Amino acid sequence: MSKTESTSALSTAKADGPGSFLSVRDLRVHFPTDDGLVKSVDGLSFNLEKGKTLGIVGESGSGKSVTSLSIMGLHRTGTKRGAPKITGEVWLDGEELVSADPDHVRKLRGQKMAMIFQDPLTAMHPYYSVGAQIMEGYRAHHSGVNKKQARARAIEMLDRVGIPQPDKRVDAYPHEFSGGMRQRAMIAMALVNDPSLLIADEPTTALDVTVQAQILDLIRDLQKEFGSAVIIITHDLGVVAELADDILVMYGGKSVERGPAAQVFEAPEHPYTWGLLGSMPRLDRELQDRLIPVKGTPPSLINVPSGCAFHPRCPYAELTEGRSSSELPVLAEAAPGHFASCHLPVADRHRIFADEIAPRL
Repeated sequence: MSKTESTSALSTAKADGPGSFLSVRDLRVHFPTDDGLVKSVDGLSFNLEKGKTLGIVGESGSGKSVTSLSIMGLHRTGTKRGAPKITGEVWLDGEELVSADPDHVRKLRGQKMAMIFQDPLTAMHPYYSVGAQIMEGYRAHHSGVNKKQARARAIEMLDRVGIPQPDKRVDAYPHEFSGGMRQRAMIAMALVNDPSLLIADEPTTALDVTVQAQILDLIRDLQKEFGSAVIIITHDLGVVAELADDILVMYGGKSVERGPAAQVFEAPEHPYTWGLLGSMPRLDRELQDRLIPVKGTPPSLINVPSGCAFHPRCPYAELTEGRSSSELPVLAEAAPGHFASCHLPVADRHRIFADEIAPRL
């Protein structure tokens, strides 16, 4: 990214919400490997206020989970082999986390910010009961709490997330819970200290549709109760449509579109977002055409295509007079609060969407 583009990204983040509870500014997470430098996140900026939900969407390998781990401070750091190089800024309630002391970030993790991991069966320790793991997280941030008080808190949280017979289930082990119950227990563990920021990484993956709806309702209800800022990371646009106030679309480690959820769904600005919406099944009307997948495959983050990373898959790249393959597009405001990084002029994007894309959605 050039100096001008970097400055534009930072000013966009600041203009979007100065004083935001969470502000990510020009975040870059690069992993050195024997094959080359993996640019998992490459210049990401966004803001999030308390009480609001941000949905981060994109295909596998777009940098969604790496972003969440960076915010939580869960990447290995230092000079060890495989440790990523992390630059940029992550501001949480006025504190910068990227350059902060790791011990300080560790104290914030679990107390001020928490994460629901994609697979609770692997995220939870198999040798300790569910209750013991919730209790450990609670006592780590409340030094004056004894085991009896911590157990009562664990039972309270299991009850709050809808686990039946929580006074008995508190002594059960993760493998004794169903998938939906494990996810609920993971949510209880994440919320036991009333964090101000909750990150949910694919919270409904591998759950049946009924349980998915229950988990999403639970996250929504708990957010209202705690007033937390929430980040939902998913490839399922149905999930963000249900929960998110704002949507950030990632591709090739970058943000290609960001804006209010209603605008992104009703008037998307980027061809990649058009492809994601076109590949999403609709249940509110009769299916007339086959779903249209996004052609091609996501780019290698070691050899990201020059210019716009999406241009090898974009059916409209030829309309940009070669700029798509040679020039990196800047994330620019296309409508109030709605940003997209595309070389197509805004008027042309609106015409293409109205004439070709909207009739198929």
